[in-house]
This record gives sequence, C-alpha cells and structure tokens, in this order.
Amino acid sequence: MDSTPSSDPDAFDCQSCGACCALYRVEFPVYELEGAGGTVPPDRTEVVNGNTCRMKGTGAVPIRCTALTGTVGVSVNCGIYPLRPSPCRVLDAGSPGCRKARAHWALAT
Repeated sequence: MDSTPSSDPDAFDCQSCGACCALYRVEFPVYELEGAGGTVPPDRTEVVNGNTCRMKGTGAVPIRCTALTGTVGVSVNCGIYPLRPSPCRVLDAGSPGCRKARAHWALAT
C-alpha cells in the first residue's frame, strides 16, 4: 500500500476509484428521498428507522453500494450520481475520508 500523499490530481478521480462506495455506510434523512422533497430513488434505499434510510448494500459487510457498478480502483460508475444523497455529496475527492477509503483498498493516497 502506498501511503505517500499524492500530488497528482488524477489520483483522486472518482470515476476510476469507487473506494468510498465500497467502504462506508451511507445513511441519510428520509427527506432526501424522491417523493419526500429529495432526489434519491427509494428503490435504491432501505429504511433504518422512521427518520433515516440508507443506500442498499451499505448496511452490512461486505459493503458495496448497489448504485456502484464496475471494479473498485479500476473503473466505476455511480448509477444515481446526480441524485445521490448528502453523505456522498460531501465526501470530497482527496479528503481524509477519501484517503481512508483508498488506503483500505490499497490504492494510492
């Protein structure tokens, strides 16, 4: 695993990474669901409780969001990218959370 910080901006290309989508639980408020004022397709989620839902595939190990297609670290795509929930929107490429996910998958950090 390469733990040397990268200065190459392409090293954090989300479309070739997907590490965060296959490491983190993605929970968010129900008001982000389509039909409740938000954009997230409900068929891609599961209920956690009356106020919270999560992306399918992120509730148990091995984690892999069902909206993610492709191979982590090679080429990936989010099937709901423009509609994704807030936890996905706030995790910036190159951020500490991004680097943690990349390290988990033995990708350059």
